Amino acid sequence: MKRYMTLGYGAAAYLLFLAAFLYLIGFVGNLAVPRSVDRGLAAPITQAILINAALVALFGVQHSVMARPAFKRWWARFVPSSIERSTYVLLSSVVLALLYWQWRTMPTVIWDVRLPAARAVLWVLFWLGWAIALLATFLINHFDLFGLRQVYLASRQKPYTSIEFRVRLLYRVVRHPLMLGMVIAFWAAPVMTAGHLLFSIGMTTYILIATQLEERDLVASLGHQYSDYRREVSMLLPIPRRHTTGMARQG
Repeated sequence: MKRYMTLGYGAAAYLLFLAAFLYLIGFVGNLAVPRSVDRGLAAPITQAILINAALVALFGVQHSVMARPAFKRWWARFVPSSIERSTYVLLSSVVLALLYWQWRTMPTVIWDVRLPAARAVLWVLFWLGWAIALLATFLINHFDLFGLRQVYLASRQKPYTSIEFRVRLLYRVVRHPLMLGMVIAFWAAPVMTAGHLLFSIGMTTYILIATQLEERDLVASLGHQYSDYRREVSMLLPIPRRHTTGMARQG
């Protein structure tokens, strides 16, 4: 029974993540969702800035702190290792849901691209960003990244094994294509409001900080393998460097 409950918990956490991720696309793009980056709660501008900034900061702190090895070691005293990743995914989704629910509208228009061809290019970039982010998760191990592999192995009473470090496709161009895809999607906006701008700046700041922290952890765990990879491939901007040899990136 415990094995089935573990598997069910992981599946539920993954489904909640999937819903939160799909809603994020609609939230940023103002597409088919009741509340979005430009359709939130009404509030005075000062209150809106403070609340929205706090919501983005809360997501950044939760998403980054819980991913650190030191926190994981402490967290393991309370949460079984088999569901640690699923719990992280679950809490990240809950924090995102809170952001969607409590986001305040800041409607001042920063830019409005009206040229049809330019608008079309921005929409293409918007969808390309999400596609890059999603593809990047499968190039490492989508199911390990979101906890499904861990609960599956636990349900089969098999020990967890780490994903081998390799470099594939997008990871030969930048070290963090998932983050690059998100940044593209956040900024590719035909209409940029003050609220959207605050969201994009806040999330991009979080990404820049989080990637630095992740890089430090990867160097500590993988040593020269990741150090060599860092010298050969740029972090976020696809700037050509030396050719990468057959390594692959761990998520």
